[in-house]
Amino acid sequence: MPVHCGPSRKPGREPTTSTCWRPSRDCCRPPTPGVRSYSRGYDAWFPDRDRLTERRRRRGVELARHRTYYPWKLLFQKGIRVDTQVETLEFEAEARQLLQLMVHSIYSNKDTFLRELISNSSDALDKLRLEAYRDKDLQVDTADLHIGIEVDKEQRTLTVRDNGIGMSRDDVVALIGTIAKSGTVDFLHKMKESKDAAAPQDLIGQFGVGFYSSFMVADKVTLLTRRAGESDATSWESSGGGTYTIESLDDAPQGTAVTLYLKPEDKDDQLFDYTDGWKIKEIVKRYSDFIAWPIRMGVERTGKDGQATHEVETINSMKALWARSKNEVEEHEYKDFYKHVSHDWNDPLEIIRMKAEGTFEYQALLFIPSQAPLDLFMRDRKRGIQLYVKRVFIMDDCEALMPEYLRFIKGVVDAQDLSLNVSREILQQDRQIQMMRRRLVKKVLSTVQDMMTSNVEHYKTFWAQFGRVVKEGLINDAENRETILGIVSSASTYHAEQLTTLRQYLDRMKDGQQDIYYVTGESRSIIESSPHMEAFRAKGFEVLLLTDPVDEMWVESVREFDGKRFQSIAKGQVDLDTEEEKQTAESDRDQQKKDFADLLSWMTTTLQEDVKEVRLSSRLTTSPACIVGDTHDVTPTLEKMYRAMGQDIPPIKRILELNPTHPLVSGLQKAYGERKDDPGLAETAELLYGMAHLAEGGELSDPSRFIRLLADRLARTL
Repeated sequence: MPVHCGPSRKPGREPTTSTCWRPSRDCCRPPTPGVRSYSRGYDAWFPDRDRLTERRRRRGVELARHRTYYPWKLLFQKGIRVDTQVETLEFEAEARQLLQLMVHSIYSNKDTFLRELISNSSDALDKLRLEAYRDKDLQVDTADLHIGIEVDKEQRTLTVRDNGIGMSRDDVVALIGTIAKSGTVDFLHKMKESKDAAAPQDLIGQFGVGFYSSFMVADKVTLLTRRAGESDATSWESSGGGTYTIESLDDAPQGTAVTLYLKPEDKDDQLFDYTDGWKIKEIVKRYSDFIAWPIRMGVERTGKDGQATHEVETINSMKALWARSKNEVEEHEYKDFYKHVSHDWNDPLEIIRMKAEGTFEYQALLFIPSQAPLDLFMRDRKRGIQLYVKRVFIMDDCEALMPEYLRFIKGVVDAQDLSLNVSREILQQDRQIQMMRRRLVKKVLSTVQDMMTSNVEHYKTFWAQFGRVVKEGLINDAENRETILGIVSSASTYHAEQLTTLRQYLDRMKDGQQDIYYVTGESRSIIESSPHMEAFRAKGFEVLLLTDPVDEMWVESVREFDGKRFQSIAKGQVDLDTEEEKQTAESDRDQQKKDFADLLSWMTTTLQEDVKEVRLSSRLTTSPACIVGDTHDVTPTLEKMYRAMGQDIPPIKRILELNPTHPLVSGLQKAYGERKDDPGLAETAELLYGMAHLAEGGELSDPSRFIRLLADRLARTL
C-alpha cells in the first residue's frame, strides 16, 4: 500500500477525499465509467455523460470545503488532502468580468472564434516541433503534424484538435483557468534563455483570451489534452459561467481537442450554423488559409454509383508566398495570388517584396495594380492591405498600414511579433505599426522611382492611373513630400502631348530663372488660351499646366522643390525681363504709370464691388486685360471647390490688370482724360472687367447685363 494512502484504501474502490492527496499515482486512480480507450483513435468522447456529470457534481460539493480554486502546490503546502481527480474550480472575479466583456463586446465578428482555435493549435504544433528539436529524449512523432476539424450535425458539436505539444493538468489550470494568460509568451521567454538559438521560434499565441471566444457560439466547451512525453491526460469543461470542471484521465491522444456544444443558429445575431462544412471552409479560407500546418476536415462525397463516401481533405492552401524565397516563386504564382487578394482580373503592374529583420520582423508582399479600381474616389472605398500575424489573418483593409494616398496598393503584411489587444482586431502598439507604415510607404515610393528609369512605360501607366491620388500625399505627408515631388509628372508648355517631371523642368530652366512657373485650370485648352500665358509664351518660359482638382490644393502647401520656388503665373507681380531689358524699359514704365494714374484710380473706384485694385500689367502682350490674385489669395477654382463642400467663405476680390499698349485700354485712357463725366465710360470699364473674367474661365454674376452692354457697343459700330 502506498505511503500516501490511508488504511481505508481497498482494491477496486476509490479513495475518499480525506485519505488521498496524490491522484497521479496509479494506485489511486479510480476507474472512469463510460470512457473508451483513446488508443483506438479520435472517435470517442464520453458516451456515459450523465454519470460523469453527476459524479463531478458530487465531487465539487465535497471539494468546496477545501476551497479548491487554490493552486495545487498551495494546497499541498497547506497540508490539505484532496482528491484532485475531479474538481470544480472558480474563475477569478477579474476573469469572469473579462469573459463577459469579451463575449458580448470585444469581438465584432463571431466567425473569429475558429481563427482563434486554429491559431492555438498552430501554436501547439510549433511548440512540439521546437521542443522535439531541443530535447532529443522526447519520444514523439512529428511526421504528420496537423490540425483536424470535426462536425456533428446531430449533436451540434464542433471539434478542433491537434497533435501538438498538449498541456499538463497544471498547464490547464494556469493557462485555461485564467483569462488573458498565454503559455506562448512564457515559452518564448524560456527559449530565449536557452543557448540553442538554431531552432525556429515561430509561434502564434500571445493573445491569450482567444480560446474563450468559443463561448460566443457555444453553450458549453470541453477540452481534452495530453502533454507530449507524459501519460496523464486532462479533461476541462465549462459553460462560461463562474466555474469550470477539471479531471485527470488515464489515456488520451497526444495534443489538444476542443469541442464546442454550439448554440442554436441566429442569423440576426450573426450566429451561423457552424456545423455546415461550407461555412467552416469559408472561415478557414478567410482567416487561416496560410497557416503553415495542414487543416483537415472530413467531407462526404457521392460517387457515380450514388454511394456516399467519407474522405478527409486539406482545406487550407498553406501557400504563404511572402514566406518563400523569391527564387522559389514562379511569376504566375504572384499573378494568381494578386488576383486572389485583390479580386482583380488584370495582372499587377508591379510586385513589391519586403522583409524586415532585427528587433521588429515582418514580411510584406505588395502589388501595384495596372488599372485604377472604380471606387478609387468613392467615400466608402476600401484599402487593399491585409494584416497577418504569423500567417494568421487579423484584418482586411488595414488603414493603419498604408496612407490614404496609397489606398490603391494591394497585398499582405505578415508581422512576426506584433502585439495586439485581446480581440486582435484593434492594434495595440502604435509605435510598431507606425514603424511598419513608414517603411512600407518608403518602399512603395522608391519602387515608383525605380520604374521611372528602369521601366518608363510602367511608370507612365502608373501615373496615368494613380497620379491624381498620389498627389494627395503632397498635402498630407510632409515626411515624404520631397520624394513624392520627385515622381510627380504634369503637362507643360514644353510638349503638347508628353508629360514632364519636375527634375526635367529644372534641367530646362533658363539661366537666371529662380522660380518654377505653373498655372492651374480646368483643362489644358482653357489654360493655354488664358491671357496669363502671353508673356511667358512670348519670352519662351516653360509653364507647368496643372489641371487636376488636387493641384489647386497641393500648390498651396508646397513652397519649393530642390531650392526653386513654385510661382503661379496668375498671382502676384510677374517680372520676366532681364537686367538689360529692365534698364531699357524703366523710363517707359515710369511714364506709363504717370499717364494712366488717373484712369487706374477711377476704375478702382468704379469697379470696387468686383476688384480691390486696377493696375498695369507686365504679363500681357495681346489681350487688353486679365484678372490676377495676390500671392496668397485662393484661386477661383479652389474657392468654388470649398463652396461645393459646404464651406461658407466670403467672395474674394481680385486684381484687374490692364495692357497699356492695347488700343482698347489706351483709347479708354484718352477718352477718360477728355470726358470724365461720360457715363458710358463706366460701362466700358465694366465690359473690360467682364471680358477678363470670361477669358480665365470665370462666370459672370450678371450675364444678361453684360450681353446688353456688349450689344449696345456693337450697335454703335454699325
